[in-house]
Amino acid sequence: MTINPSPTQVVAALGVLLVLLMMWRSGTRRGRRSAEAAHGASRVASLAGYLLGTAGIIIGVQWVAITYAPGSTLFWVVLVVPALITAHALTRAVTSLDSGYWRGDRR
Repeated sequence: MTINPSPTQVVAALGVLLVLLMMWRSGTRRGRRSAEAAHGASRVASLAGYLLGTAGIIIGVQWVAITYAPGSTLFWVVLVVPALITAHALTRAVTSLDSGYWRGDRR
């Protein structure tokens, strides 16, 4: 038994295979995009948790220093150190945005 497909049947079979390949690849890309979006959302939620926890600790320590040690060296240290840490973190965040992803030779 031999199979003798016509040229039209060969082109149709190749077209079906091409469509199946394109559908499979688009599904893979869509899955990758949704996974990246979920990862980004979880990073934002985690960062928000760390931010709120750290802010709560800093506010608590500053409240104690303002209440029980106004005008002393401890008072100024407790107010200045978090400001310096925040300035450092913001500076690093801004400078890391400047040296981000570049396409091709545009540097």
